[in-house]
Amino acid sequence: MSARSPQALAGKYLNREWQRLTAIERFVLERVFQRHPVSRNINREFEDARTRGERLADLLTAFGGSWPFILLFLGVVAAWIALNTAVLARGAAFDPYPYILLNLALSLLAALQAPVILMSQNRGAARDRLDAANDYAVNLKAEIEIQRLHEKLDILRAEEWVALVQMQRDQIRLLETLLTRTEAGPGAPGDASGS
Repeated sequence: MSARSPQALAGKYLNREWQRLTAIERFVLERVFQRHPVSRNINREFEDARTRGERLADLLTAFGGSWPFILLFLGVVAAWIALNTAVLARGAAFDPYPYILLNLALSLLAALQAPVILMSQNRGAARDRLDAANDYAVNLKAEIEIQRLHEKLDILRAEEWVALVQMQRDQIRLLETLLTRTEAGPGAPGDASGS
């Protein structure tokens, strides 16, 4: 029942030749053959592989999408408008209404924030692809292992049937022996009650 190589497992459980398998399928069959797990912590691997720029992009995206950022942003804009309105009343405002400098700063913030968010989203999509590949590998291994368990159960069931049939034959032979002794009557040769 056991396969002699991962290549034999490929034919047996995936009905394909080794050369036609994907890298993930080969990896799974090798792990099944070696009886090693295939699951791994994708999040830890992904976090460990980040560069400084990717870490910074993740931090900026995390802060830019939080309530503290929104409240800080609203506070800065309100302070900017209040300061320029109060100073404007004295005639020395550095960014008078319609607040063109504020508009420029907000446009610059949006222009810088968009690529950082896109970088973070691309990394999230890459992580999702790794998660999906890991899920596929785990599911494939589980499916193969379930098939192997079914084979083992089928072998055990067949062995039990053979043993059960043999026991039934032995019981029939004993019953036939008892029947012939009873028909022969008491005191017949081999009868223990007549001795």
